[in-house]
Amino acid sequence: MKFGVMYEKAKELDCKYIATGHYAKTEYSEKYGRWVLKKSNAGSKDQSYVLWNIPKELLQYIVFPLADFANKEEIRKIARENKLDVANKPDSEDICFIPDGNYKKFLENNSNLKPKSGNIVNSSGEVLGRHTGLYNYTIGQRKGLGISYKVPLFVLGFNKEKNEVIVGEEKELYKKEIEVSDINLLLVDEIKEEIEVEVKTRYSAKSAKAKIREEEGKIKVVFDEPQRAITPGQSAVFYVGDIVFGGGKICYNSQL
Repeated sequence: MKFGVMYEKAKELDCKYIATGHYAKTEYSEKYGRWVLKKSNAGSKDQSYVLWNIPKELLQYIVFPLADFANKEEIRKIARENKLDVANKPDSEDICFIPDGNYKKFLENNSNLKPKSGNIVNSSGEVLGRHTGLYNYTIGQRKGLGISYKVPLFVLGFNKEKNEVIVGEEKELYKKEIEVSDINLLLVDEIKEEIEVEVKTRYSAKSAKAKIREEEGKIKVVFDEPQRAITPGQSAVFYVGDIVFGGGKICYNSQL
């Protein structure tokens, strides 16, 4: 939404381009005959992962001035040289409009979401304990479950209909296949056959080799090696080299 709205406003102001401070890059690819979204030179700070949903027709009108900077210190140096007050401003992390980092409190104060206790069960349905509300837990979480068991347990997922937190051993966290919906393809207009790509399933994750194919309006992802703690609702972003092929949302029905 942000880029579409920004570009419409830019046209109203008779501006040809819009620019943001994301670490990413756009350029015209002779090989693919189109404008492409690419990784920046910022390494772990690259933000191409969060930009997969940009409408492909806008790529030629978007400028990322930070594309070729390797780190934030280079930017701060320029700011200090120009006596800008933001030169030493701390990096923003997570959700900037929740400054204290208390997401649970924010949700409770700004929605009708209230904690509702329920059962903690294993993948066989055995009740192991009680939880304090589904939104208090994340997939892969080990600490704070409040249950004791013969082996360490981790959150595997949720059954929202039964209000259950599902837990299991660490080996159960690994998945080799997922489905992806709400797809936005940037490098091609459609997937006609199985394609080899690299996939990131969260911003901080390393990309993993996989094959993708389209099945009934969704993308089926089959990893070369099982991946840990894949979370439905997160973005799965596909790369060919340093170019963003496209992306989508990990489906909830792929959870268990």
